[in-house]
Amino acid sequence: MTIGVLGAGAWGTALAQVLAADGTPVILWARDPALVATIANERRNPVYLPSATLADTIRPTADLADLSAVEMVLAVTPAQAMRGVLSRLPRTGVPLVLCSKGIEAGTMRFLHQVAAEEHPASAIAVLSGPTFAHEVAAGLPTAVTLAAADRDVAGALARRIARRSLRPYVSTDVTGAEIGGAVKNVLAIACGVVEGAGLGQNARAAVIARGFAEMTRFGLARGARAETLAGLSGLGDLVLTCSSSSSRNYSLGVGLGRGESAAALLSDRRTVAEGAFTAPVLRAAAAEAAVDMPVAEAVCRLLGGATVGDVIGALLSRPLKEEGL
Repeated sequence: MTIGVLGAGAWGTALAQVLAADGTPVILWARDPALVATIANERRNPVYLPSATLADTIRPTADLADLSAVEMVLAVTPAQAMRGVLSRLPRTGVPLVLCSKGIEAGTMRFLHQVAAEEHPASAIAVLSGPTFAHEVAAGLPTAVTLAAADRDVAGALARRIARRSLRPYVSTDVTGAEIGGAVKNVLAIACGVVEGAGLGQNARAAVIARGFAEMTRFGLARGARAETLAGLSGLGDLVLTCSSSSSRNYSLGVGLGRGESAAALLSDRRTVAEGAFTAPVLRAAAAEAAVDMPVAEAVCRLLGGATVGDVIGALLSRPLKEEGL
């Protein structure tokens, strides 16, 4: 079995590495031919994952046609680029496993909806969970959610992807798995702001707890299951990315908390902080569903240029209420 991986950023490269660890042939697609040449010649991805020496069974390519003969594709391109890449991917009908986290701007569609529109003959699945790329590439134990609408499809894909250090848990709640991954990116920015502004650990814990309540409210309104949101792709990923500078979204929040401008922070990044693009889409989707998400709204205001003091003041002056969703 040959597996295709779309996207040679840190996460795509890490997935290619863990899947190739048992000798499985993996074709790793990158947009940049220069990066493809470097990976082929040096067996490293010095731009996005310099810590890993890549397996010999990983074959990099810049030609999407090379994925015509693979038996499944893991799509790891940035969320806002997903449709464009999938529209050029050969439509062979093989399963597509979406490993990016976000909501498409403009359409407010989840990525599994985007994939189904572009590849209607393919089974669509979502892989999500607490996954720092450098740890996955190093073979450290990692558990993820693998969701597909058909339980048998989800189970079959999980068996193909499972490795000694990568343990997928099967779910049929595709929407829940997607919402957890998308919303936690926005909440990670908020927790980074708490760190950057020096607001303390009490505040960070409060943001995680109240942010999880927002994730759950939004998820239930969009048809997700509560147990999915409380699992690896929701709460598990939220705890990880709200607690470490290894998270791109958390690091962006730290900069915002220190008073740096969003424009400067985002222009200076090779990697994508998906939460910055998801936040305004999430705000619009929450308004459409009549769901109150004050932490997500606060992140949108900060990304739009509001000061930390004004945003925190607005949050702390909200009317008192009973705890709960």
